Amino acid sequence: MSLVARRLEESGVATVVVGSARDIVEEAGVARFVFVDFPLGNPCGKPDDRTMQRAIVSLALDVVDSAVAPRSTVQAPFRWGSDDWREAFMAIGEHNRDALRAAGERRRAHQAGSG
Repeated sequence: MSLVARRLEESGVATVVVGSARDIVEEAGVARFVFVDFPLGNPCGKPDDRTMQRAIVSLALDVVDSAVAPRSTVQAPFRWGSDDWREAFMAIGEHNRDALRAAGERRRAHQAGSG
């Protein structure tokens, strides 16, 4: 997404990236970035939390309008809740090891059949 944003900016289209992978997005050099400290895949907030989602989208639109320098980063003022999600995010353990292994085997079989 970051590289697409850069290409659009080169064509004169203003963009803002909303995301959680701060180091990656900033390294890509996007013009405007709203950083949300949430689990990956949830850049606009918690599922079904329309108030938070609208606020984040509103902040992103404000950043498009107000950013005064290239490579501007604004940190969203929201928290996911407790920081417990960091401990469990993408964790592999006895509770999910077999399911993840099976999913990987299915993916590899599917790729082998379609390639």
